[in-house]
Amino acid sequence: MSAGVPFDDRGLLLGDGLFETVLVRQGQPVWWEGHLGRLTRGCEVLGLPPPEPQTTWRAAEAALAEAGLQGARAALRLTWTAGSGGRGLERPAAPVPRLIVTAAPAPKPEGPARLILARTRRNDGSVTSRLKTLAYLDNVLARREAVAAGADEALMLNSRGEVACASAANLFWLSGGRIYTPALECGVLEGLARQAVIAAAQRMGGPVREVRVRPEELKDADAIFLTNSLIGVRPVSALAGEPCRTGPLVEELARALGV
Repeated sequence: MSAGVPFDDRGLLLGDGLFETVLVRQGQPVWWEGHLGRLTRGCEVLGLPPPEPQTTWRAAEAALAEAGLQGARAALRLTWTAGSGGRGLERPAAPVPRLIVTAAPAPKPEGPARLILARTRRNDGSVTSRLKTLAYLDNVLARREAVAAGADEALMLNSRGEVACASAANLFWLSGGRIYTPALECGVLEGLARQAVIAAAQRMGGPVREVRVRPEELKDADAIFLTNSLIGVRPVSALAGEPCRTGPLVEELARALGV
């Protein structure tokens, strides 16, 4: 774990790196192997060596201890940068990545979310839309739009005007007794809570359909909900000023995740 970030770190200067946000309950990380697996796959795409699992967990334990959160509900942030480098875009011939791990109290469960339609778009044509890179400015801008509008979250569309995701969550909806979510090809991060919902729905006998839709197609949804590793399942109460319904299946999926 790095005690500080030098001025020449490529993650700081160029967003060259990846991150994961991990929920910890009573000292135990939730979906730890999944987070490390996604981080490793992202490193393969970026051409970086992945972090060593045992070293990463020791750094996580140290961060939890430093924050006084060993037995608490906490949020771990794992940041893996491309390390230090000279001026310009090219990395050193043999980059030495830098691990930064921090811990903070996990956000408390919140009520249903109010969504706006963000003007900021997801670039579904870029491989980075499928990775948790340090270049997260589009998500930041979308969330700023939501806050400025008095909402909780922003629904982001891709370059084709199709529904993609929220600024910090995947999106699902129910319609006609079926569960839907945007396809990964829409510029969607494959969230671990998303995977868990898909698996839970399969066990319940209702497979999730991954589709391409326009935002106007959500207006008749029976329910809409968000998912991520910290919130689990969060119902949506309004989209673009229009009220949204919810239902028992959303609550059942939330219990199945147990986040």
